Amino acid sequence: MEALGSHRRKLLRLSATEGAAERVAGLAAERGVPVVIVPGDGIAARLPRDAVHQGLLLETRRLEPIALEDVPDDGIVLLLDQITDPHNVGAILRTAAAFGVSALVMTDRHAPDLSGTLAKAASGGLEHVPVALVVNLARTLDKLGERGFFRVGLDSAGEASLDDMELPRPLALVLGAEGSGLRRLTRERCDAMARLDMPGPIKSLNVSNACAVALTVARLGGRSRP
Repeated sequence: MEALGSHRRKLLRLSATEGAAERVAGLAAERGVPVVIVPGDGIAARLPRDAVHQGLLLETRRLEPIALEDVPDDGIVLLLDQITDPHNVGAILRTAAAFGVSALVMTDRHAPDLSGTLAKAASGGLEHVPVALVVNLARTLDKLGERGFFRVGLDSAGEASLDDMELPRPLALVLGAEGSGLRRLTRERCDAMARLDMPGPIKSLNVSNACAVALTVARLGGRSRP
């Protein structure tokens, strides 16, 4: 539904069950997408086992990444340091779309493909958050710093609580893989390392949940608002 409503990618063909086609007929007609009515098992046969298709299969061109230079110099940008699980990255994109994040930056290696499982986990977020793929994250942080971004790395052992930090705009929040966390060169390029203080007995969160908490703090908490 989000892909049909978005104008960021080229749409080719929509295969749908009769009931599902009725739900999206208006959007499909508006975008000029051919609709082919097929039985449910006809869609299932073209998808991975146990995929939940809800009677719809939209064939599209892939979304092209944006250049780092096209990332806006305002708002919040998320950077992912070798987070490879497509479920986590998809959930992060969904959260980023909900919070109006300007862009998400990943390395072109050690990152999941922008389709399939990731797109499903993003629940439409992939259609709304531009993604930049870069070769070297440390150099990318250098470039963002030169453009005025305040770079904050999230780490459970960070010297400051994110709640207590000034969070000016533009802001770059850097998230690391679960377990290994941020790499040394990534940490060295951050202006500050921050932790999320958890009052309960478990002090760490899944990276996608940590992202949601950090964006909430950046939007509502901290000591400095834009």
